[in-house]
Amino acid sequence: MDKISIRGGIALQGDIKISGAKNAALPLMTACLLTDKPLKLINVPELSDVESMAELLSQLGVVINIEKNADHQTIEFCAKNLLSTTAAYDVVRKMRASVLVLGPLVARSGEAHVSLPGGCAIGIRPIDLHLKGLQALGATITLEDGYVHAKAPQGLVGTTFTFPIVSVTGTENLLMAATLAKGETRLINAAREPEITDLAHCLNSMGAKISGIGTDTLIIEGVDCLHEATHQVISDRIETGTYAMAAALTGGNIRLKGTRFDLIPTVAHLLQQAGVHLEQEEKDLIVKAPSSQRLQGVDAMTEPFPGFATDLQAQWMALMSLAEGASMITETIWENRFMHVPELCRMGANITVHGASALVRGVKGLKGAPVMATDLRASVSLVLAGLIAEGETLVNRVYHLDRGYEKVEEKLRACGADIERVR
Repeated sequence: MDKISIRGGIALQGDIKISGAKNAALPLMTACLLTDKPLKLINVPELSDVESMAELLSQLGVVINIEKNADHQTIEFCAKNLLSTTAAYDVVRKMRASVLVLGPLVARSGEAHVSLPGGCAIGIRPIDLHLKGLQALGATITLEDGYVHAKAPQGLVGTTFTFPIVSVTGTENLLMAATLAKGETRLINAAREPEITDLAHCLNSMGAKISGIGTDTLIIEGVDCLHEATHQVISDRIETGTYAMAAALTGGNIRLKGTRFDLIPTVAHLLQQAGVHLEQEEKDLIVKAPSSQRLQGVDAMTEPFPGFATDLQAQWMALMSLAEGASMITETIWENRFMHVPELCRMGANITVHGASALVRGVKGLKGAPVMATDLRASVSLVLAGLIAEGETLVNRVYHLDRGYEKVEEKLRACGADIERVR
């Protein structure tokens, strides 16, 4: 099994091109199920999660054509002839985002049979809001043998559905389903993440009628069918935040190419509070660490967008482990997302967990050690820690990393990092 070896202590300098967003690409891929016409997506990241979703769509009968060049990957999907409405366990267990085929299949085919999903072991991630929303749209839902069976033989019907808590994939699933429902649907307390805005814009380019984009109330006027479209996937805000923290942690200076300040508004503000300089220069974001002093400890609490993204919490903890003073990091999204704490502590971090909060007391240095990745974002936090640690850090179980970070070693190595993949 692959591992990543890092020898730390090098200030990162150079350019990193930010990839297309994984969390945008996956729902965009499933949107192809809503039409029998082609959907072409530009700037799709090369990740194992994307491969898993492509495998699932192929099993359903989607014809997929991939074009690669030096800068990006373009994939065309055509679901003209669906062969199945069953998303089998063997694929769905690998990735929770597979549940996003549920809404489009029910909306277009009148039925769907989807295995209950898997993914990272970061806590209970129920799909009850997806199911309640589909029931509100007129679908009949049953759970049997580990599968969700959804049926709407007469089609879905527009409704008003209020999310009791914000759900990103729940919003995406119901948004796609509502595009083909009869009449108007209002999704209240909808998630506002940039990936949802991107999905809504893509659906509108396919002929959907969605308004309220970017707000917590999405209004969808159902249409009879959707048509062909080409859409470019937005830049990955989690990758943006991760590499910004890598620059800050190592005392570096990095130009993040093709990304925006407003994709990480809260994180950017907290980085500035910690002493990091951020500057938008046309389509690039420049990140400079303070030249003559340590970073300052800054508290953070994860929240739905535009708040601090839970997918950046582990990376922020690695950053704060070397900051001056103490910081409190509170996780409000997932109940089991501190599994990286023991691994950071193996490297010399001083972190104490109290329920949903972690108190991080900054230390002057970390030391390399063998560490174990427990989930996608935890894995990259260990890479960040390894970039500044004395000696060698060996990160095990990096298949988690490959789910969400495209060519991470190449990107970091191009900025001077001593990092390589080993067996």
